[in-house]
Amino acid sequence: MNKPHTELAEPNQPSLKTPSGIEAPEVATADMVHPEGIGAPGEYPFTRGIFDNGYRGRLWTFRQYSGFGSAEETNERYKFLINQGQTGLSVALDLPTQCGYDPTDPMASSEVGKVGVPIATLADAEILFDGLDLAKLSTSFTINGTAAIIYAMYLAVADKRGIPRAKLTGTIQNDILKEYVARGTWIFPVRPSMRLIADSVMYSNEQTPRFNPISIAGAHVRDAGCTAVEEMAYTLANAFAYVDELVRRGGDPNAFAKRLSFFFYVHMDFFEEICKFRAARRYWAKQLKARYGVTDDKALMFRFGVVCGGSSLTAEQPYNNIVRVGIENMAAVFGGAQSIFTCAFDEAFQIPTETSAEIALRTQQIVAYESGISRTVDPLGGSYYVEWLTDRMEEEMEKVMAEIDEYGGTVQAIEDGYLQMRIARRALERKLDTDKGDRVVVGVNHFRHEEERNELGEVFRMNPEAVKTVVERYHHVKATRDNAAVERTLAALAAAAATDDVNLMPLLVDCCHAYATVGEMVDTLKREWGEFEEPVRL
Repeated sequence: MNKPHTELAEPNQPSLKTPSGIEAPEVATADMVHPEGIGAPGEYPFTRGIFDNGYRGRLWTFRQYSGFGSAEETNERYKFLINQGQTGLSVALDLPTQCGYDPTDPMASSEVGKVGVPIATLADAEILFDGLDLAKLSTSFTINGTAAIIYAMYLAVADKRGIPRAKLTGTIQNDILKEYVARGTWIFPVRPSMRLIADSVMYSNEQTPRFNPISIAGAHVRDAGCTAVEEMAYTLANAFAYVDELVRRGGDPNAFAKRLSFFFYVHMDFFEEICKFRAARRYWAKQLKARYGVTDDKALMFRFGVVCGGSSLTAEQPYNNIVRVGIENMAAVFGGAQSIFTCAFDEAFQIPTETSAEIALRTQQIVAYESGISRTVDPLGGSYYVEWLTDRMEEEMEKVMAEIDEYGGTVQAIEDGYLQMRIARRALERKLDTDKGDRVVVGVNHFRHEEERNELGEVFRMNPEAVKTVVERYHHVKATRDNAAVERTLAALAAAAATDDVNLMPLLVDCCHAYATVGEMVDTLKREWGEFEEPVRL
């Protein structure tokens, strides 16, 4: 069958500047590189990676972000992916759970199970992880406003199954600052939210020493429109705000910094993406040492996971996304990621199907086992261009962070709406560049078909009974639980939230064991703290 005629819109020559505005040299030469800044893998300042043997000792964790419909359906998808070779779970929560609403709340009704799995009570969490060995699996949660509650539920599941907390591994995102500036699933004002994060980090260091209680995320500011330089600078600025809060609370950065982790998107400018990780890894180590006197090498290590995809994927000509994700996956490996999630090609317009999710997982496996790029530690280290660009990225990141410091710091910039305004303006620039064709997106603004064709392939269809299952279980739990215990644990939570000197995590775990709902716990805290009101700047 003949394909229809295709008009190819020819773009200009590729830009001589990276997306962050750094002009690339025609040829990078040895005199442009400062060898003393490179170092060796596994040695301070970790430019070439945090492990001396790279991936030779252990490959990155293979994750696929997944969650939809009900806990039962999501559990089935997890088991499918594990059977296909996935080595860690990545839990997508639906918007009601992220924003602290129960599935019966009028605000939640149209969104239950749509972009993630709904978790309202411990009963949902028990089903979600049924048959999965949490003592051996690393579990990642993308959750922020209700992160402490979901972490408490995970602990309660482990408690009920007799799994020692010390064996739990994984990460909970728990980065509320970037929610205020880029994503929007905030609930409480900034300062009480910072307290809740500090509580969870300090509690986790004691109770789950192998678990990362925060993943400071540049991913969402990047998808909101930032450049790679801004993504790293804003993320590091947020990270230092968390470190400041933990130090203020009496934490020792030589101890708690060992469990701080980071999370980013990988986009399409191959070398800029590699170099942003090298630059951030070096800058983080140097600043922890200079600002906070950190001396323990493990506390200086910049550990991060990535998503390959996000807003770099397109609904138009979606099979092109397989190529995009493959390139981004290689950039993540060259950059030294510890955990990688590859987006499915259809994620720009639907929940991935089993087929598309499997292709995304196979992409990682091909890079890991067939490409050979994980064979040698930091194989691009010493490249004149890579080292030059790493230096330029670090310099540009420092400039952006200096502007935030000059404004008054991250928290002040968020409360005033300054950071939100900067990101919105950058997003507009990116949109206008795409519309004009200055930023080439193949199949979107160049190399389009004369007539649009349906290229969606297999379509994911939500189970129409999923919401009914979720709501029926919710009502059953509320009807059969010990309501006196629920009231008692919520009252204790309220009393502790009204003070500044009590860690709330043990109380949240008690609430979860009593089968209190996410909405009940959030409402209890709202009554004490209020809600965040988004500032408006022109």
